[in-house]
Amino acid sequence: MIFWDEKRYYSLDYFLKHKYGEKIYKISLNCNMGCPNRDGTVGTGGCIFCSSGGSGDFAGPDTVSVSAQIEHAVCRIQSSQTGKYAGTKYIAYFQAYTNTYAPISYLRQVFMEAIMYPFIVGLSISTRPDCLEDEVLVLLEELNRIKPVWVELGLQTSHEITAAFIRRGYPRSVFEEAVLKLSQRKIDTIVHVILGLPNETKEDMLRTIQYIGSFPVQGIKLQLLHVLKGTDLAKHIDDFHILTMDEYVDLVICSLELLPENIVIHRLTGDGPKDLLLAPLWSQRKHKVLNTIHQQMKIRETWQGRLYSQP
Repeated sequence: MIFWDEKRYYSLDYFLKHKYGEKIYKISLNCNMGCPNRDGTVGTGGCIFCSSGGSGDFAGPDTVSVSAQIEHAVCRIQSSQTGKYAGTKYIAYFQAYTNTYAPISYLRQVFMEAIMYPFIVGLSISTRPDCLEDEVLVLLEELNRIKPVWVELGLQTSHEITAAFIRRGYPRSVFEEAVLKLSQRKIDTIVHVILGLPNETKEDMLRTIQYIGSFPVQGIKLQLLHVLKGTDLAKHIDDFHILTMDEYVDLVICSLELLPENIVIHRLTGDGPKDLLLAPLWSQRKHKVLNTIHQQMKIRETWQGRLYSQP
């Protein structure tokens, strides 16, 4: 395993610093795209774990323009990093709901507004693999020629039984087709995975990681399952095992061991809105979780029998 930096894995921070020569911040945007898993096209309740914010609880308000959201976010970052390096370059992250689920004219408008904005060096677009029609792919390819575009796909699990339980709303084959189409157009793909989904064993979760590693993807986000107030998952909170921090740390490290070395790790855990989080409460101590992962990786001096080495 290549020893990328002190984190011992190919982190997004490492990737961006070497690509742009400085720290890059992501700005979360909300363009109120909606979701076919909420409006009746695919389903009406959304994914079982998803809050009313459509996974965009930390995104900007959808009542203002993309430019206004970017300006507000830049000011917030600059003020919060007083005395620290606050950066001069940003990635526009279309986060809330399904960000290719809108008329193509609207998608062109908001994506172009973001990609042409000063200080924005690229777009990261979170969407569903069943919302990548040919005209959308053509637009994404066009944008990618202007500045880098990433497409983030919410797979969550490779297991169809679990996918049905969480109401993902599409079969695994749709994900596979979407990844290959994006790859053919040289658009980077980042895959979202949730560790700790109901009734999945450690072996099940690691099979999902191996499955993702077999495809031409450039990044992955590992997400701890959060049980949030007001979600249908909350109704089942007593029916399945909630991961402990030690279990989660072990799963993350085992996942990193299985992934190809060229896949960028965009996330090792996630934030659950404190006012909505029911479980696991230990996840509120995000810095402790990350520090524990890094410490445990250092303790494991070998990785599948191979010593870490500098590139």
